[in-house]
Amino acid sequence: MAKKVIATNNADSFEKIPVKIFPSNKAGSEFVAKQMAAFIRDKQKKKEKCVLGLATGSSPKSLYAELVRMHKEEKLSFKNVIAFNLDEYYPIDNNALQSYSRFMRSHLFDHIDINPKNIHIPNGEVSKEHIKEHCKEYEQKIKDAGGIDLQILGIGNNGHIGFNEPGSSIYSKTRLITLDNSTRIANSYEFANISDVPRQAITMGISTILQSKKVILMAWGSAKAPVIRKAVEDDETEQVPASLLQNHDDVTFVVDENAAAELTRNKSPWLTGDCEWTSKMVKKAVVNMALKLKKPILSLTNTDYNEYGLSDLLVEKGDAYEVNLDVYYMLRDSITGWPGGKPNANLPKHPERSIPYPKRVVIFSPHPDDDIISMGGTFQRLHDQGHDVHVAYQTSGNIAVTDEFVTRFLDFAVGFEEIIGINTIKSVKVLDDARRFLAKKKSNQMDTPLIRSIKGLIRRGEAKATCRYVGLKEENIHFQNLPFYETGAIEKKPMGEKDVKITMELLRQLQPQQVYCAGDFADPHGTHIVCFQVVLEALKRLKKEADISDKSEWINNCWLWLYKGAWQEWNIEEIEMAIPMSPDQVLKKRFGIFIHQSQKDMVPFQGSDSREFWQRAEERNAATAALYADLGLTHYAAMEAFVRYHY
Repeated sequence: MAKKVIATNNADSFEKIPVKIFPSNKAGSEFVAKQMAAFIRDKQKKKEKCVLGLATGSSPKSLYAELVRMHKEEKLSFKNVIAFNLDEYYPIDNNALQSYSRFMRSHLFDHIDINPKNIHIPNGEVSKEHIKEHCKEYEQKIKDAGGIDLQILGIGNNGHIGFNEPGSSIYSKTRLITLDNSTRIANSYEFANISDVPRQAITMGISTILQSKKVILMAWGSAKAPVIRKAVEDDETEQVPASLLQNHDDVTFVVDENAAAELTRNKSPWLTGDCEWTSKMVKKAVVNMALKLKKPILSLTNTDYNEYGLSDLLVEKGDAYEVNLDVYYMLRDSITGWPGGKPNANLPKHPERSIPYPKRVVIFSPHPDDDIISMGGTFQRLHDQGHDVHVAYQTSGNIAVTDEFVTRFLDFAVGFEEIIGINTIKSVKVLDDARRFLAKKKSNQMDTPLIRSIKGLIRRGEAKATCRYVGLKEENIHFQNLPFYETGAIEKKPMGEKDVKITMELLRQLQPQQVYCAGDFADPHGTHIVCFQVVLEALKRLKKEADISDKSEWINNCWLWLYKGAWQEWNIEEIEMAIPMSPDQVLKKRFGIFIHQSQKDMVPFQGSDSREFWQRAEERNAATAALYADLGLTHYAAMEAFVRYHY
């Protein structure tokens, strides 16, 4: 295969594959859906079949939702479509909750008018002795259909496409492969336990993918940013299978802004040509240079700027000494022990306003422990400094409670009834039903509403105990139980109207001056981003309502701060408010996290990070503090970081 040469402009001159960047995965998915629809309709006009290669996983979910919408609302027909899926776990029952066969039916095929005979998915039920024959037949079916016209791909954190793991040959075809352990860990959120994740899969080969006439690869979220840069900017290598797409004549990467964050045009735009030197851009450039050179900011020299590619910054802003001071002061002014604003003080560059004091504060916690994990030190400080702090637990979090933990509570309930002499027929039946279900529950079976309620009750009790530990009154604790979460499965619904209205009602009731919300979108379950979207939509609607009625005082003075939690942290150049913590405050936060006993040790669906949540939080907070120290600021034991969101 001849390697193509791509003509690029300065903005993307480091990129060997064309990349389209969108503000969100929804916008990116809509773009891809329009491309697919145009392709399908063009084939229909020519009375030709349209052969699509389809991906599974988290990346194409919003794409398939948009295609379903287009089918229902815009009469997009799929009668001429022949579909070939990229991969499937092996072995797996085709109807298992985690099977890609079921995924495609529930997300796409059951909602459109495609001919069932035109649906092809590798069969996870084929016996081992017939696997090779099955794979050859799959390749032959693709050839008989005329080859794939448009192949849709996602990308793994290790660069895999389909299930072609690092090391896969560019000449590989459809085959049975052994999954890389990192892939199994990354996909473990779909299963109750890592041991339940299949160790093998059937996948189209890289050669099969490269023979497609057109390829679109989608990637969403900051977790994909490093591998997107490797695939697009580095030399092609079988160790990053997606980079082999550099050999294709018609391939496009469609990514959101977070997934594009590591591309040179975003990470170091001054290297790609003209750069607008805003204060944020100056801060980003100087901070990244200082960290790379392992120098405090005030020690950077003109020579450092020139060698790091920042000579244009010196031309525009002057001597290194002056630029260093400006960035140093930006970082210094982000550090505060007063997250609600310092009362009776005139501090124009303080992250928060001094007035009003005290503030009414609402902390939105997607799960019943995100408040203490993500901002436990700030949570306690806000309360201790006299603010009226409320916590809104957005979901029940019931899916993250193990069956064994429920059994423990059932044993306690039975024992408690025996001790106090209460043993009603109804309660005995309820407890017996629950225990009987858990005893016979299969690994792929969803919990009953009763079991989900018990699991939710366990987490609610832990959340209340945490709030009491901080010092909150009972009336300041709010359990929203947003409907989008209550599916009984790992897969959640999109944000719904009821979710927004529940949130609007709480905000109307409390009228806060400060709102904290999860901005951690690397959460593998997707709960955090939906919870953020709900809060943002509620605030926007309330603002619009207030503007119309001319009663806008509280909503116009309500600031929204975003925290990150167990999954990631803000880049230091993004941080606008950093709350330092002493060793004693770190311990106090740890003990608050420990109250969530159902989340201690190994819990289901905790993602690819095997550390406990308290360990993740402490190491993240300590790392943030260490970065500030490396840049020449005071070295605190730990720091919690926030970014203000303007809605």
